[in-house]
Amino acid sequence: MSRLTSRLDAKKVNSELLTLTYGALVSQMLKETESTDDVNKHLERIGYNMGVRLIEDFLARTSSNRCLEMRETADKIQQAFRLYLNMQPTVTSWSSSGDEFSLVWDQCPLSEWVEIPNNGLKYCALIPGAIRGALQMVQLEVQCWFVQDQLKGDAVTELRVKYIKRLEDAVPAGED
Repeated sequence: MSRLTSRLDAKKVNSELLTLTYGALVSQMLKETESTDDVNKHLERIGYNMGVRLIEDFLARTSSNRCLEMRETADKIQQAFRLYLNMQPTVTSWSSSGDEFSLVWDQCPLSEWVEIPNNGLKYCALIPGAIRGALQMVQLEVQCWFVQDQLKGDAVTELRVKYIKRLEDAVPAGED
């Protein structure tokens, strides 16, 4: 009798596990919290905390140098999505001043198999939070928000990223 072996694509399994786990987390948060706004804020904060931690791993794996302009930053964000989620958004819609761009996905990895109620839930709020957290750790303050969302009936998912300012390295109080 031969043993039947199946080969699973580890990246696909990891992506599906993340999608299902994230969906269970959001579902539980909705059950435990009365306000959808509170869930949105909490998801964004979770993403922010993930970004703060992921940036160290990303810099160690890629040996990246400091980005000198937003186009380099956009390329690094695109590289991070490929590295951690096995998908690559398209960087597009640059502003004339070069301080704002969009990340566009044909299929957002967190929103597979998801249907959301029309109650103001920002299901993928984890993503802008992670980008904001990671960039803050490399002294860049940005704003991130969704312009289009497939879960709300749009053809693609589009996330806008806007540069606000470069943060100064600060010495903690009392450590002059």
